[in-house]
Amino acid sequence: MLAPDVASNGHGVRAQTTELLRIATAGSVDDGKSTLIGRLLHDSSAVLDDQLEHVVETSERRGDGYVNLALLTDGLRAEREQGITIDVAYRYFQTRRRKFILADTPGHEQYTRNMVTGASTADVSIVLVDARKGVSEQTRRHAYITSLLGIRHLVVCVNKMDLVDYEENVFYAILEELTDWGARLQIPDITFIPISALHGDNVVERSWAMPWYGGAPLLYHLEHVVIAPDRNLTDVRFPVQWVIRPMSSEHHDYRGYAGQLASGLLRPGSEVLVLPSGRRTEVTAIDTLDGELEVALPPMSVALRLSDALDISRGDMVVGLEDPPPAAREIDAIVCWMHEQPLRVRGRYALKHTTRSSRVVVDQLEHRVDVNTLAHAPSSELALNEIGRVRLRSSAPLIVDPYSRNRTTGSFILIDEATNETAGAGLVLSAR
Repeated sequence: MLAPDVASNGHGVRAQTTELLRIATAGSVDDGKSTLIGRLLHDSSAVLDDQLEHVVETSERRGDGYVNLALLTDGLRAEREQGITIDVAYRYFQTRRRKFILADTPGHEQYTRNMVTGASTADVSIVLVDARKGVSEQTRRHAYITSLLGIRHLVVCVNKMDLVDYEENVFYAILEELTDWGARLQIPDITFIPISALHGDNVVERSWAMPWYGGAPLLYHLEHVVIAPDRNLTDVRFPVQWVIRPMSSEHHDYRGYAGQLASGLLRPGSEVLVLPSGRRTEVTAIDTLDGELEVALPPMSVALRLSDALDISRGDMVVGLEDPPPAAREIDAIVCWMHEQPLRVRGRYALKHTTRSSRVVVDQLEHRVDVNTLAHAPSSELALNEIGRVRLRSSAPLIVDPYSRNRTTGSFILIDEATNETAGAGLVLSAR
Protein backbone atom coordinates (compact mmCIF):
# COMPACT_ATOMS: atom_id res chain seq x y z
CA MET A 1 0.00 0.00 0.00
CA LEU A 2 1.32 3.43 -0.92
CA ALA A 3 1.80 6.25 1.57
CA PRO A 4 -0.99 8.88 1.55
CA ASP A 5 -0.78 12.28 -0.14
CA VAL A 6 1.47 11.14 -2.96
CA ALA A 7 1.73 11.55 -6.73
CA SER A 8 3.94 9.95 -9.38
CA ASN A 9 7.16 11.58 -10.56
CA GLY A 10 9.71 10.97 -13.28
CA HIS A 11 11.47 8.17 -11.38
CA GLY A 12 8.47 5.87 -11.58
CA VAL A 13 8.01 6.18 -7.83
CA ARG A 14 5.65 8.18 -5.67
CA ALA A 15 6.46 11.57 -4.13
CA GLN A 16 4.64 13.99 -1.88
CA THR A 17 2.45 16.46 -3.75
CA THR A 18 3.47 19.32 -1.47
CA GLU A 19 7.25 19.31 -1.48
CA LEU A 20 9.13 20.28 1.66
CA LEU A 21 11.94 22.83 1.42
CA ARG A 22 14.36 23.33 4.31
CA ILE A 23 15.88 26.81 4.51
CA ALA A 24 18.67 28.21 6.65
CA THR A 25 19.12 31.96 7.06
CA ALA A 26 22.16 33.90 8.21
CA GLY A 27 23.28 37.49 8.29
CA SER A 28 25.54 39.87 10.15
CA VAL A 29 24.26 41.90 13.09
CA ASP A 30 21.65 44.45 11.94
CA ASP A 31 21.45 43.11 8.38
CA GLY A 32 17.68 42.72 8.89
CA LYS A 33 17.40 38.93 8.94
CA SER A 34 14.71 38.82 11.61
CA THR A 35 12.74 41.49 9.76
CA LEU A 36 13.02 39.50 6.52
CA ILE A 37 11.71 36.33 8.15
CA GLY A 38 8.90 38.28 9.78
CA ARG A 39 8.03 39.83 6.41
CA LEU A 40 8.00 36.40 4.73
CA LEU A 41 5.68 35.04 7.39
CA HIS A 42 3.41 38.12 7.37
CA ASP A 43 3.11 38.59 3.62
CA SER A 44 2.53 34.87 3.01
CA SER A 45 -0.35 34.95 5.54
CA ALA A 46 1.45 32.65 7.99
CA VAL A 47 0.92 34.89 11.04
CA LEU A 48 -2.06 34.41 13.33
CA ASP A 49 -4.17 37.47 14.21
CA ASP A 50 -3.29 37.34 17.90
CA GLN A 51 0.42 37.10 17.06
CA LEU A 52 0.19 40.17 14.85
CA GLU A 53 -1.76 42.07 17.50
CA HIS A 54 0.96 41.31 20.04
CA VAL A 55 3.65 42.54 17.62
CA VAL A 56 1.71 45.76 16.97
CA GLU A 57 1.28 46.39 20.70
CA THR A 58 4.94 45.65 21.45
CA SER A 59 6.09 47.89 18.59
CA GLU A 60 4.00 50.77 19.96
CA ARG A 61 5.23 50.21 23.51
CA ARG A 62 8.85 50.23 22.31
CA GLY A 63 8.26 53.40 20.29
CA ASP A 64 9.46 51.82 17.02
CA GLY A 65 7.17 53.99 14.92
CA TYR A 66 6.24 51.06 12.65
CA VAL A 67 5.10 47.45 12.94
CA ASN A 68 8.36 45.73 13.81
CA LEU A 69 8.02 42.33 12.15
CA ALA A 70 11.39 41.26 13.58
CA LEU A 71 9.53 40.70 16.85
CA LEU A 72 7.84 37.69 15.25
CA THR A 73 11.17 35.85 15.24
CA ASP A 74 13.37 37.29 17.99
CA GLY A 75 11.77 35.12 20.64
CA LEU A 76 14.38 35.29 23.37
CA ARG A 77 14.42 38.34 25.63
CA ALA A 78 18.21 38.56 25.23
CA GLU A 79 17.76 38.66 21.44
CA ARG A 80 15.31 41.55 21.66
CA GLU A 81 17.46 43.49 24.10
CA GLN A 82 20.72 43.04 22.15
CA GLY A 83 19.22 43.15 18.65
CA ILE A 84 20.95 39.90 17.62
CA THR A 85 19.95 36.30 17.02
CA ILE A 86 21.53 33.91 19.53
CA ASP A 87 19.80 30.55 19.31
CA VAL A 88 18.48 28.53 16.37
CA ALA A 89 14.71 28.80 15.95
CA TYR A 90 12.57 26.96 13.43
CA ARG A 91 9.65 28.59 11.64
CA TYR A 92 7.02 26.70 9.65
CA PHE A 93 4.86 28.07 6.87
CA GLN A 94 3.23 26.85 3.70
CA THR A 95 2.05 28.06 0.31
CA ARG A 96 0.01 26.21 -2.27
CA ARG A 97 3.19 24.99 -3.91
CA ARG A 98 5.46 24.08 -0.99
CA LYS A 99 5.88 23.55 2.72
CA PHE A 100 8.80 25.34 4.36
CA ILE A 101 10.90 24.76 7.46
CA LEU A 102 13.02 27.83 8.05
CA ALA A 103 15.98 27.66 10.45
CA ASP A 104 16.67 31.12 11.81
CA THR A 105 20.39 30.78 12.61
CA PRO A 106 22.72 33.27 14.31
CA GLY A 107 25.29 34.94 12.09
CA HIS A 108 27.89 36.14 14.59
CA GLU A 109 31.23 34.30 14.71
CA GLN A 110 30.61 33.61 18.40
CA TYR A 111 27.69 31.37 17.42
CA THR A 112 29.26 29.52 14.46
CA ARG A 113 28.35 26.17 16.08
CA ASN A 114 24.69 27.24 16.21
CA MET A 115 24.71 28.14 12.51
CA VAL A 116 26.32 24.81 11.57
CA THR A 117 23.69 22.95 13.58
CA GLY A 118 20.76 24.87 12.11
CA ALA A 119 21.98 24.68 8.52
CA SER A 120 23.09 21.04 8.53
CA THR A 121 19.89 19.73 6.92
CA ALA A 122 19.06 22.74 4.72
CA ASP A 123 18.34 22.58 0.98
CA VAL A 124 18.73 26.35 0.54
CA SER A 125 20.78 28.95 2.41
CA ILE A 126 19.70 32.61 2.53
CA VAL A 127 22.50 35.04 3.36
CA LEU A 128 21.68 38.69 3.96
CA VAL A 129 23.95 41.59 3.02
CA ASP A 130 23.38 45.18 4.12
CA ALA A 131 23.38 47.26 0.91
CA ARG A 132 25.03 50.16 2.76
CA LYS A 133 27.91 48.09 4.15
CA GLY A 134 28.52 45.64 1.33
CA VAL A 135 30.27 42.28 1.69
CA SER A 136 31.68 41.73 5.18
CA GLU A 137 33.86 39.07 6.79
CA GLN A 138 30.74 37.49 8.24
CA THR A 139 29.16 37.35 4.77
CA ARG A 140 32.16 35.37 3.53
CA ARG A 141 31.95 33.13 6.59
CA HIS A 142 28.29 32.39 5.96
CA ALA A 143 28.97 31.56 2.30
CA TYR A 144 31.84 29.28 3.33
CA ILE A 145 29.71 27.39 5.85
CA THR A 146 27.01 27.02 3.17
CA SER A 147 29.59 25.41 0.90
CA LEU A 148 31.08 23.32 3.71
CA LEU A 149 27.70 21.82 4.59
CA GLY A 150 27.02 20.84 0.99
CA ILE A 151 24.08 23.21 0.53
CA ARG A 152 23.79 23.51 -3.23
CA HIS A 153 21.53 26.58 -3.42
CA LEU A 154 22.58 29.95 -2.01
CA VAL A 155 20.34 33.02 -2.13
CA VAL A 156 22.06 36.32 -1.42
CA CYS A 157 19.49 38.92 -0.39
CA VAL A 158 20.93 42.43 -0.65
CA ASN A 159 18.77 44.11 1.99
CA LYS A 160 17.98 47.73 2.86
CA MET A 161 17.97 48.83 -0.77
CA ASP A 162 15.58 51.60 0.31
CA LEU A 163 18.45 53.19 2.28
CA VAL A 164 20.63 53.45 -0.86
CA ASP A 165 17.79 54.87 -3.00
CA TYR A 166 17.33 51.52 -4.75
CA GLU A 167 20.54 52.13 -6.70
CA GLU A 168 21.26 49.47 -9.31
CA ASN A 169 25.04 50.03 -9.14
CA VAL A 170 25.13 49.22 -5.41
CA PHE A 171 23.44 45.87 -5.99
CA TYR A 172 25.66 44.83 -8.90
CA ALA A 173 28.86 45.77 -7.09
CA ILE A 174 27.92 43.33 -4.30
CA LEU A 175 26.88 40.73 -6.86
CA GLU A 176 30.26 40.86 -8.62
CA GLU A 177 32.27 40.63 -5.39
CA LEU A 178 30.35 37.66 -4.03
CA THR A 179 30.25 35.91 -7.40
CA ASP A 180 34.07 35.86 -7.40
CA TRP A 181 34.09 34.58 -3.81
CA GLY A 182 31.44 31.95 -4.60
CA ALA A 183 33.53 30.60 -7.47
CA ARG A 184 36.20 29.63 -4.93
CA LEU A 185 33.61 27.77 -2.87
CA GLN A 186 32.13 25.72 -5.72
CA ILE A 187 28.50 26.43 -4.85
CA PRO A 188 26.63 25.38 -8.01
CA ASP A 189 23.61 27.71 -7.71
CA ILE A 190 23.88 31.29 -6.41
CA THR A 191 20.98 33.73 -6.83
CA PHE A 192 21.08 37.44 -5.96
CA ILE A 193 17.91 39.36 -5.05
CA PRO A 194 17.74 43.09 -4.10
CA ILE A 195 15.19 43.57 -1.32
CA SER A 196 13.88 45.85 1.38
CA ALA A 197 12.59 43.61 4.16
CA LEU A 198 11.17 46.60 6.01
CA HIS A 199 8.95 47.68 3.11
CA GLY A 200 8.48 44.24 1.50
CA ASP A 201 10.24 45.03 -1.80
CA ASN A 202 10.95 41.79 -3.73
CA VAL A 203 10.17 39.61 -0.71
CA VAL A 204 6.75 38.23 -1.62
CA GLU A 205 5.75 40.74 -4.30
CA ARG A 206 7.86 42.39 -7.01
CA SER A 207 9.14 45.87 -6.26
CA TRP A 208 8.16 48.71 -8.56
CA ALA A 209 10.95 50.76 -6.97
CA MET A 210 13.54 48.55 -8.74
CA PRO A 211 12.36 48.16 -12.35
CA TRP A 212 15.96 47.38 -13.36
CA TYR A 213 15.77 44.00 -11.54
CA GLY A 214 14.32 41.40 -13.88
CA GLY A 215 14.35 38.41 -11.53
CA ALA A 216 11.69 36.90 -9.29
CA PRO A 217 10.93 37.94 -5.71
CA LEU A 218 12.29 35.79 -2.91
CA LEU A 219 9.19 33.71 -2.14
CA TYR A 220 8.63 32.85 -5.81
CA HIS A 221 12.25 31.71 -6.05
CA LEU A 222 11.89 29.54 -2.94
CA GLU A 223 8.71 28.00 -4.33
CA HIS A 224 10.37 27.07 -7.62
CA VAL A 225 14.01 26.23 -6.82
CA VAL A 226 14.63 22.67 -8.03
CA ILE A 227 16.02 20.40 -5.28
CA ALA A 228 14.99 16.92 -6.51
CA PRO A 229 18.32 16.32 -8.34
CA ASP A 230 20.20 17.09 -5.09
CA ARG A 231 18.99 13.86 -3.53
CA ASN A 232 21.15 10.77 -3.87
CA LEU A 233 18.78 8.17 -5.31
CA THR A 234 21.62 5.95 -6.55
CA ASP A 235 23.51 4.72 -3.47
CA VAL A 236 21.33 2.61 -1.19
CA ARG A 237 22.16 3.40 2.45
CA PHE A 238 19.86 2.10 5.20
CA PRO A 239 21.29 2.30 8.75
CA VAL A 240 19.51 -0.24 10.95
CA GLN A 241 18.04 1.41 14.01
CA TRP A 242 16.01 -1.40 15.54
CA VAL A 243 15.28 -5.11 15.04
CA ILE A 244 11.55 -5.84 15.28
CA ARG A 245 10.59 -9.26 16.70
CA PRO A 246 7.00 -9.14 18.05
CA MET A 247 7.11 -12.81 19.21
CA SER A 248 3.31 -12.88 19.34
CA SER A 249 1.23 -15.83 18.20
CA GLU A 250 -0.02 -13.80 15.24
CA HIS A 251 3.42 -12.56 14.16
CA HIS A 252 5.64 -15.33 15.53
CA ASP A 253 7.87 -15.51 12.44
CA TYR A 254 8.08 -11.77 11.77
CA ARG A 255 11.55 -10.20 11.68
CA GLY A 256 11.91 -6.62 10.46
CA TYR A 257 14.78 -4.16 10.42
CA ALA A 258 13.61 -0.61 11.12
CA GLY A 259 15.36 2.64 10.23
CA GLN A 260 15.35 5.70 8.01
CA LEU A 261 16.47 5.37 4.40
CA ALA A 262 19.39 7.79 3.98
CA SER A 263 19.71 7.53 0.20
CA GLY A 264 18.86 5.37 -2.79
CA LEU A 265 15.67 3.51 -3.67
CA LEU A 266 14.56 0.18 -2.25
CA ARG A 267 11.93 -2.16 -3.67
CA PRO A 268 10.86 -5.71 -2.86
CA GLY A 269 13.28 -7.84 -4.84
CA SER A 270 16.24 -5.47 -4.42
CA GLU A 271 19.50 -7.33 -3.80
CA VAL A 272 21.52 -5.80 -0.96
CA LEU A 273 24.56 -6.24 1.24
CA VAL A 274 24.55 -6.07 5.02
CA LEU A 275 27.63 -4.35 6.44
CA PRO A 276 29.99 -4.85 8.17
CA SER A 277 29.40 -8.63 7.77
CA GLY A 278 29.28 -8.43 3.96
CA ARG A 279 26.40 -10.93 3.75
CA ARG A 280 24.26 -10.76 0.62
CA THR A 281 20.47 -11.01 0.73
CA GLU A 282 17.24 -9.74 -0.87
CA VAL A 283 14.50 -7.36 0.30
CA THR A 284 11.23 -9.30 0.37
CA ALA A 285 8.94 -6.55 1.75
CA ILE A 286 8.97 -2.93 2.94
CA ASP A 287 6.61 -2.23 5.83
CA THR A 288 5.13 0.93 7.35
CA LEU A 289 2.33 1.51 9.85
CA ASP A 290 0.04 2.07 6.83
CA GLY A 291 0.98 -1.22 5.18
CA GLU A 292 3.53 -2.41 2.63
CA LEU A 293 5.25 -0.14 0.12
CA GLU A 294 6.09 -0.80 -3.50
CA VAL A 295 9.12 1.43 -3.17
CA ALA A 296 10.92 3.35 -0.42
CA LEU A 297 12.80 6.59 -1.03
CA PRO A 298 14.68 8.93 1.30
CA PRO A 299 13.99 10.00 3.97
CA MET A 300 11.24 7.46 4.63
CA SER A 301 11.22 5.52 7.89
CA VAL A 302 10.40 1.89 7.13
CA ALA A 303 11.00 -1.70 8.24
CA LEU A 304 12.68 -4.10 5.83
CA ARG A 305 12.00 -7.81 5.64
CA LEU A 306 14.85 -9.83 4.17
CA SER A 307 14.94 -13.26 2.51
CA ASP A 308 17.61 -14.64 4.88
CA ALA A 309 17.74 -14.90 8.67
CA LEU A 310 20.97 -12.98 9.18
CA ASP A 311 22.62 -11.75 12.36
CA ILE A 312 21.79 -8.04 12.02
CA SER A 313 21.69 -5.52 14.85
CA ARG A 314 21.51 -1.78 15.49
CA GLY A 315 24.44 0.00 13.82
CA ASP A 316 24.63 -2.35 10.83
CA MET A 317 23.86 -0.88 7.41
CA VAL A 318 21.95 -2.29 4.45
CA VAL A 319 23.53 -1.05 1.19
CA GLY A 320 23.29 -1.65 -2.54
CA LEU A 321 25.55 -4.11 -4.35
CA GLU A 322 27.12 -1.38 -6.47
CA ASP A 323 30.02 0.53 -4.89
CA PRO A 324 29.33 -0.13 -1.19
CA PRO A 325 31.00 2.14 1.37
CA PRO A 326 34.14 0.95 3.17
CA ALA A 327 34.16 -0.22 6.77
CA ALA A 328 36.87 2.21 7.85
CA ARG A 329 38.93 2.72 10.99
CA GLU A 330 40.79 5.85 9.85
CA ILE A 331 38.87 8.98 8.79
CA ASP A 332 39.99 12.33 7.42
CA ALA A 333 37.34 14.93 8.23
CA ILE A 334 36.49 18.59 8.62
CA VAL A 335 35.37 19.30 12.19
CA CYS A 336 33.52 22.31 13.58
CA TRP A 337 34.40 22.46 17.26
CA MET A 338 31.50 23.15 19.65
CA HIS A 339 33.01 22.66 23.11
CA GLU A 340 34.55 25.02 25.64
CA GLN A 341 37.48 22.63 26.04
CA PRO A 342 39.56 22.68 22.83
CA LEU A 343 40.18 19.69 20.58
CA ARG A 344 43.77 18.50 20.90
CA VAL A 345 45.87 15.79 19.28
CA ARG A 346 45.60 12.49 21.23
CA GLY A 347 42.22 13.58 22.55
CA ARG A 348 39.70 10.75 23.00
CA TYR A 349 36.01 11.07 22.20
CA ALA A 350 32.89 9.03 21.56
CA LEU A 351 31.79 9.19 17.92
CA LYS A 352 28.14 8.89 16.84
CA HIS A 353 27.59 8.08 13.16
CA THR A 354 24.07 7.29 11.89
CA THR A 355 22.98 4.50 14.31
CA ARG A 356 26.52 3.32 15.10
CA SER A 357 28.86 4.46 17.87
CA SER A 358 32.55 3.97 18.58
CA ARG A 359 35.46 5.56 20.41
CA VAL A 360 38.03 7.57 18.49
CA VAL A 361 41.41 9.17 19.02
CA VAL A 362 42.55 12.36 17.28
CA ASP A 363 45.68 11.18 15.47
CA GLN A 364 46.43 14.46 13.72
CA LEU A 365 45.24 18.05 13.46
CA GLU A 366 46.31 18.98 9.95
CA HIS A 367 45.26 22.63 9.93
CA ARG A 368 42.73 25.21 11.06
CA VAL A 369 40.65 27.00 8.42
CA ASP A 370 40.44 30.79 8.43
CA VAL A 371 36.81 31.01 7.33
CA ASN A 372 37.23 34.64 6.27
CA THR A 373 40.07 34.00 3.80
CA LEU A 374 39.91 30.17 3.35
CA ALA A 375 43.61 30.06 4.30
CA HIS A 376 44.93 26.98 6.11
CA ALA A 377 46.86 27.75 9.28
CA PRO A 378 48.89 25.28 11.37
CA SER A 379 47.45 24.85 14.84
CA SER A 380 47.93 22.68 17.89
CA GLU A 381 44.26 22.78 18.87
CA LEU A 382 40.75 23.76 17.76
CA ALA A 383 38.98 26.22 20.04
CA LEU A 384 35.24 26.80 20.38
CA ASN A 385 33.62 27.67 17.00
CA GLU A 386 36.83 26.98 15.03
CA ILE A 387 36.90 24.69 11.98
CA GLY A 388 39.77 22.44 11.00
CA ARG A 389 40.85 19.25 9.28
CA VAL A 390 41.62 16.25 11.49
CA ARG A 391 42.49 12.57 11.21
CA LEU A 392 40.63 10.20 13.51
CA ARG A 393 41.31 6.56 14.41
CA SER A 394 38.31 4.49 15.45
CA SER A 395 38.11 1.53 17.83
CA ALA A 396 35.47 -0.10 15.62
CA PRO A 397 34.83 -0.02 11.86
CA LEU A 398 32.59 2.81 10.65
CA ILE A 399 30.56 2.52 7.44
CA VAL A 400 31.00 5.98 5.95
CA ASP A 401 30.83 7.84 2.64
CA PRO A 402 32.49 11.15 1.76
CA TYR A 403 30.16 13.96 2.82
CA SER A 404 30.19 15.31 -0.74
CA ARG A 405 28.52 12.07 -1.81
CA ASN A 406 26.12 11.50 1.07
CA ARG A 407 25.28 14.09 3.74
CA THR A 408 23.83 11.48 6.11
CA THR A 409 26.48 8.74 6.00
CA GLY A 410 29.22 11.34 5.60
CA SER A 411 28.53 13.21 8.85
CA PHE A 412 29.08 12.45 12.52
CA ILE A 413 29.30 14.07 15.93
CA LEU A 414 32.02 13.84 18.57
CA ILE A 415 30.93 13.54 22.20
CA ASP A 416 32.86 14.40 25.35
CA GLU A 417 32.62 11.16 27.31
CA ALA A 418 33.08 12.88 30.67
CA THR A 419 30.11 15.24 30.27
CA ASN A 420 28.16 13.52 27.45
CA GLU A 421 28.01 16.89 25.66
CA THR A 422 28.32 17.25 21.90
CA ALA A 423 31.89 18.45 21.35
CA GLY A 424 32.13 18.69 17.56
CA ALA A 425 30.37 18.09 14.23
CA GLY A 426 32.33 16.31 11.52
CA LEU A 427 32.15 15.94 7.74
CA VAL A 428 33.98 12.97 6.22
CA LEU A 429 36.50 13.76 3.46
CA SER A 430 37.92 10.23 3.03
CA ALA A 431 38.11 6.94 4.90
CA ARG A 432 40.29 3.84 4.88
